[in-house]
Amino acid sequence: MTTAILECISTLSISVQQLRRLPRFLEGGTTKMPLTVKDSDVPRLFREPYIQTGYRPTDQDWKYYFLSLFQKHNESINVWTHLLVALAVVLRFVALVEAGSLSLDIISLPFYLYVLSSLTYLTCSILAHLLQSKSELAHYTFYFMDYVGVSTYQYGSALAHYYYSSNQAWYDKAWYFFLPGAAFLGWMSCAGCCYAKYCYKRPYPVMRKIFQVVPAGLAYMLDISPVIHRIVTCHMEGCTDKAIWVHALQIIFFLISSYFFSCPVPEKYFPGSCDFVGHGHQIFHVFLGLCTLSQLEALFIDYQTRHELFSLRYSSNGTLVNCLSFFMLILCSTGTAMYARRRIKNKLARKEL
Repeated sequence: MTTAILECISTLSISVQQLRRLPRFLEGGTTKMPLTVKDSDVPRLFREPYIQTGYRPTDQDWKYYFLSLFQKHNESINVWTHLLVALAVVLRFVALVEAGSLSLDIISLPFYLYVLSSLTYLTCSILAHLLQSKSELAHYTFYFMDYVGVSTYQYGSALAHYYYSSNQAWYDKAWYFFLPGAAFLGWMSCAGCCYAKYCYKRPYPVMRKIFQVVPAGLAYMLDISPVIHRIVTCHMEGCTDKAIWVHALQIIFFLISSYFFSCPVPEKYFPGSCDFVGHGHQIFHVFLGLCTLSQLEALFIDYQTRHELFSLRYSSNGTLVNCLSFFMLILCSTGTAMYARRRIKNKLARKEL
């Protein structure tokens, strides 16, 4: 008994000594982190308009860029906004599963894929903003990956809107072209962004934004059409559908986020003052995250209240085929991104010769 007590005391003594060393270890680890630099200290590719400071130096170890999650730089809020939204999506989904609100049948499959698509785009965005400063090839690679995440989210949203949020009048007119069109425009969104990223150099011309925004805008207009039709119909008929207001919120948040994605404000009017907090892309991330969370809640309300409509309208085999096309889109978008990466890798190799 005495021996065991002495061993415990000895173990605790060693643990206390190790804990005392921990602050020194953390302090040493943080002091080795390179300081952020000005825009003039990084290649033109990494510079953002009107953002003058807070850039991470290139060509550091991968460990540095992962640890920069806890460093103050001009991408910090971009990373943390989507990281927190991803955590919120996971916690909400786990709560729904634990509460028994989600079944394990074909009716739930589009909802599961929507959650997967949300986490995919959020994860790809986190990695892009966290790791793109490593090198020029890493910059292109992670942003190409980000575009795959965007196309995945677009089609995941389209699937969920189609199965849970559409009215019969909309379904009768659009069922035969909606999902094929959503898949095609989702792929076009990825391809357009990859092309714009590959072809245009900073300072970017207007055509680059057109290649990015037009396919994504067309995809969104198609994907949200069941919801728009339902909101308009509800307004005209004076319905009391509680999901309508949450769907309206997701649209409002998306439109606000689109504005800040397209326009470099407020940093355009306050150059250098919004480098760490408050520039347009950060605001875009915040409102896109709010859009995703509102969409998740609205779709869950629809999922709960529209089981009978789902069973009457959709067949199990047809639903399974449409859900499998979700993974086909991921493969097509990934193939496009890999092709663009190979082209840019060859281009960068020729530049180094």
